[in-house]
This record gives sequence, structure tokens and C-alpha cells, in this order.
Amino acid sequence: MQFAFLPHFPFTGNDFLLFGAILLVGILGGEFAQKTGFLPRITGFVATGLLLGPGVLGILNADMLIEAKLFTDIALGLILFQLGMQLDVRALRHDKALMLASLAESALSFFLIFFALGLFHVGKLHAALAAAIGISSSPAVVLLVVREFKSEGPVTRGALNHVALNNVISFFAYTMLLPFLHYTQQAKWTTILLQPLYQVAASLLLAWLLAHASIWIARLLGRNESLQFALLVGLIISAIGLSKMFYCSNLLTLLALGIMVRNMDGKNDLMEIEFGHGGQIFFVLLFVIAGANLHLKELFSVGWAALVFVGIRFLGKTAGLLATTPFSPLSFKQSAHLSLTLVPMAGLAIGLTEATAHLYPQFARELSAIILGSVAILESIGPVLTEFALKRAGEVSKELTLEH
Repeated sequence: MQFAFLPHFPFTGNDFLLFGAILLVGILGGEFAQKTGFLPRITGFVATGLLLGPGVLGILNADMLIEAKLFTDIALGLILFQLGMQLDVRALRHDKALMLASLAESALSFFLIFFALGLFHVGKLHAALAAAIGISSSPAVVLLVVREFKSEGPVTRGALNHVALNNVISFFAYTMLLPFLHYTQQAKWTTILLQPLYQVAASLLLAWLLAHASIWIARLLGRNESLQFALLVGLIISAIGLSKMFYCSNLLTLLALGIMVRNMDGKNDLMEIEFGHGGQIFFVLLFVIAGANLHLKELFSVGWAALVFVGIRFLGKTAGLLATTPFSPLSFKQSAHLSLTLVPMAGLAIGLTEATAHLYPQFARELSAIILGSVAILESIGPVLTEFALKRAGEVSKELTLEH
């Protein structure tokens, strides 16, 4: 007798089960980390993912992580959009100290990483691409730690601005190197010259069109918070889908979209929406999946190169910030604290590495080993250092300082 209506063994999972399981175990991992009294929840999210991922227990296997990419795309899009919304271009034009400091720490990071990796016999183009990616910092870590500890002050504002600028500079440095990458891989001249230009131009044009559309729709909706919340969520998901459809960068599109919405909305038709608990869900998913994607094997395979990348990158960012402190409203102590908040590196770095692997898988193997090995270190220590820096800067509320 057959019972076709009963579930078949062995049981098969689905996206709903994957979504719920990642969220539940991530929350538990974050809570255990918070209970230690010295680790932020984000460290628990990453550690839980690493433990469950292919590198350790293998409960979250490679196929599951591919299916989970939808969640990480939405989470990273939400984070980059929020980060872009932090940048006031008009104010930035007059803040020469911030621009100088950002350019200094980005340039120093790039050149120090490039020369240091060369000493370890890493090829020049691999070293240059790794250095361009190394300029970036993790907006997700900074935003989550700032939100968790309700941090506010000059170091916090500086961290948010520097992270946004770091990601913009990193993306454009990487894009400037793409013609050399295409040339070494014997691509056609049309690809060498036009692909990088198309990716940037298409991403910015798409962001500009979506920004205009969102402001126009917000004007029709009026200042209704629930409707505008739905509008922004739809806007972000649409931007991701359209960027994939037109083969442009969803990373640049979402960051540029946040910046444009903030600076083109002269009449404030779009309300400042707090994504709150809904945003928190995607934060958890992003970091658990990021942890699951970390492979200790890759860290060991690159060995000293990853450690040098981490150390030299920190040295470049710290030296750049401290060297420009005399021109900045920050003290030397505040600049030192600010440098610690720029240690985390994940979202954009992984995205650019994946983009390279998509173009030329064979070439990207060494680059992926260096970047992902470095991310394994930086995502482990970065949240702790960011929390430490904001507390030592005195920008965390007193009750949370006592609790942690």
C-alpha cells in the first residue's frame, strides 16, 4: 500500500528551513558571546557559522551556502544602502580633514599591502588587486556594533564616514585594475576597455534612476512610516535584481543609491526609516553565513601572507589617520581608536573576490586564498576591537559599558 501523501525519507530541506535554522542558531550563538561579558554578539554570529560550516562540522554544506546567497545579497544591500545614507556629500565637500585622512589611510594601506605581498613572491597583479580590496572596511560590523551599543560621538561618526569612503575608494581602485586583469588573461580589447567602464556607469545610472523613482513614490505616499518602510525594502531588493539583470555591480549600486537618496531628496520626502528588528534579522543571517564561508584550510594555505596582509593593512590605516591628525578635529587618542574600527573587512572584500573568480577562476585562486584567509582573521578580531575602541573613546552608554 502506498501513502503518497506522507513525507519521503530521507527528508529534504528547503529554503524556509534553511532560513529559520540559520537565524535560530545565529541568535543563540550571539547570546552566548554576549554572556561572556567581553565579546559582542556579532562574534558569536561569525563563530556559530564557522562551527556549522564546511570548514568544521559541515552541517551547512557548500550547496546550502549557495542557496543562502539570496539572504546575504539582501543583507549586504540593506547595509550598504544604510551606510550610503550616512554620507552627506554637501557636508563632506567642506570637511577637508575627513577627505585628507581617508585618502591618506587608503593610499598607505594600498601601497604597503602591495609591497609587502611582493616580498612574499605574490605576483604584482595579485598583490595590486589584494591591496585595492584591502582598502575596504566592513560596514556591517561597524553598523551592528554601533547599533548594539548605541554609540554616539566623533569617533563613531568618523568610523561610519571612513567606512563608506573606504568602500567607494576600494571599488574604484579595483575597477581601475580590471583592464590589466583582462589584458593578462588575453581578453578582447572591447572587454579590456569597455567592461570596467560599463560596470561603473551602469551601476551609477541604475542608482540614479532608482533614487529619482523612490523620491517620487515617497512624495505620492506621504510621510507614512509603514508605507515608506515597505518602499525602501522593495527599492533595495529591486536594485539587487536589476543590477544582476544588467550585469553591473550590486555592491556599488546599493552604496550609490543610499548616497543619492540622501543627497537628492531636497524636500525630505523620504523619511529616515529605522529598519529595526527587520534589519537585525538580516544582520544575523549575513554574519552566520559569512562565518560558514570562512575556511581554515585557506588561512593555513596562505600562511604568512595573510598575517602580513592583516598587519600591514592595520599599519597603513593607523599611520594615515595619525599622520593627518594635526589637520583633524580628532585628538591622537581618538584617531588611534578610529583606526581600530577600520580593522573589520568582509562584505565588499568577499564580493570583489567573487567577482574576480567569476571572471577568471584560475587566476582568482591565489587572490581568494589571501583575501579569504585575511577575512577569517579580521572578522574574528574586528568586532572585538571595534567594541573596545568605541568604549575606550567614551561613546558607549554607561549602562552598556557596565554590562559588557
